[in-house]
Amino acid sequence: MPLTRRLLMAGFAVGALARKAAAVETIPAPETLPLEREDYGDARRRFHTHLLHKGPAPEQAAPLGTPPGARRVMYPGGPEGSIPLVAWISPYETTAKPKPAVLFLHGGNATGDGHWELMKPYVEAGFVVMLPSFRGENGQEGAFSGFYDETSDALAAAHYLENLPGIDRDRFFLAGHSNGGTLSLLSSMTRKFRASVPISAGVNSWRFFNRYTEDIRFDVTDSKEFVMRSSVCFGPSLKCPTLLLRGTEERPFDRDHQLLMDRARAAGVSIEAKTLPGTHNGVVPGAVHESIRFFNQVAA
Repeated sequence: MPLTRRLLMAGFAVGALARKAAAVETIPAPETLPLEREDYGDARRRFHTHLLHKGPAPEQAAPLGTPPGARRVMYPGGPEGSIPLVAWISPYETTAKPKPAVLFLHGGNATGDGHWELMKPYVEAGFVVMLPSFRGENGQEGAFSGFYDETSDALAAAHYLENLPGIDRDRFFLAGHSNGGTLSLLSSMTRKFRASVPISAGVNSWRFFNRYTEDIRFDVTDSKEFVMRSSVCFGPSLKCPTLLLRGTEERPFDRDHQLLMDRARAAGVSIEAKTLPGTHNGVVPGAVHESIRFFNQVAA
C-alpha cells in the first residue's frame, strides 16, 4: 500500500470521517441563510449554547499517547482554561529569528497518530505545528457540543501556541480538515490569524446536522444554535486572507460557499476557493502542501 494511503488509513482508523447519517426527520433550514451584522466574536460573547444531552464525542477512540516526532502537551481548553486537553507539537529550538507556526485542526470527532503523520510537511518547511484534540474526544473531559464549544478549544489552543517561546505572531497560521475546516472558519471569524486554509469545510450547519444527526446535542428548535455554527451567516467577520480547499472527487463547492465568499468579499476580506485532486480524505496531503504555499505567499 502506498505511504500516503497507509498514513490516511491510520489517521482515519478512529472513524473520524466514515460516519453514516441516521435516518431522522429533516431539520428545516431557512430559505435564505441569514446574514448576521454583529461580529462573530461579539456574538459568541453574548451567546451560550444549550446542550440537551451532555457526553463524549460520538466516535469511540483510544486514549492519546505521543506519536513519533511529536511532543505531547496539555493545553487549557474551553472557556477560561477549564478543561485540560491533549495536543501534539513539533519539537523545535528557539532561535534569534522567531519561527512561523501553524495550528492544524483535525477532521472528525477523534484523532490518532495518523493525523500527526500528515503534519510532517509543515515541519520540513520550517513551521512549528500544533495539532490539538478537543473536548470529549479520545476519552477526555468535557461535553461534546458539535462545533460551538470546540471553537473555544481551538481558540485556547491558538493562544497556547502563539505564546510559546520563539513563535512569530506575525506568521501565525490556521488550517483544518473537514470538521476541523469548519472550526477553522469559525475560529478565524473570532480572532485574527495571518491566514487560514479550511479544507473540505462545512459552512451551513443545517445541512451538516441533517446529514450527521448523531452529532446533535443542542436544542434544534432554537435557530440561533444553527446560526452560531454556520460561518456563511457571518461572512463579514472573517479576519484574515482565506483559501478554501476541496477535493475534486468530493461534494463540490456550492451556493452556500459562494454566498460565504460573496459576503466576505463585500466586507473587504480576501477569500478564494480552489480544488485539488482527491477524495474527501485523499485531498489532505496535497492540501497541506498547498496551504504551505499560500502561507508563504501571504507572509512574503
